[in-house]
Amino acid sequence: MNKSIDSALRVSPLFTEKWAAWFFLPLRLWLGWQWIEAGWHKIVSPAWMVTGTALQGYWTKAVVVNASGSGAISYDWYRSFIQFLLDSHSNVWFAKFVALGELAVGVALILGVFVGVSAFFGGLMNWNYMMAGTASTNPMLFVISIILMLGWRVAGYIGADYYLLNWTQSVLKRWRR
Repeated sequence: MNKSIDSALRVSPLFTEKWAAWFFLPLRLWLGWQWIEAGWHKIVSPAWMVTGTALQGYWTKAVVVNASGSGAISYDWYRSFIQFLLDSHSNVWFAKFVALGELAVGVALILGVFVGVSAFFGGLMNWNYMMAGTASTNPMLFVISIILMLGWRVAGYIGADYYLLNWTQSVLKRWRR
């Protein structure tokens, strides 16, 4: 790693010291549970897993522009993207992708599996929900995802990352030889 980047990260022991895993643990578990709850209700719903009509309804409301020229989506390029997904009937397969993705991120965060990567994909989903005009809890979930991404080195230390990151590092060392 670049020495200047590495030294900048070492400024805060919160992102490098093993004891900091205890700080990240409640954030990781809470965020993981939020994703499991969000994904599970979609997985058991035929409107998400069979027809995709729930996502179609969400997208349809998001692209509406009122008489004053504004709508839930502030950026025309994003509205065009969502409209393209609607026009191509992508809601049928995309709804399954959303539901399973939410559940996968939640399980990975709770188990501590590649926490930085899992938090990134959770944050990416939150960002897309916010871009589509849904505030709800998404800003808070997004901020916690960023905190977990910054602490990726130790955030999963109390979890599967304790083994996975050590294993990945040893595989990379062998591969470099």
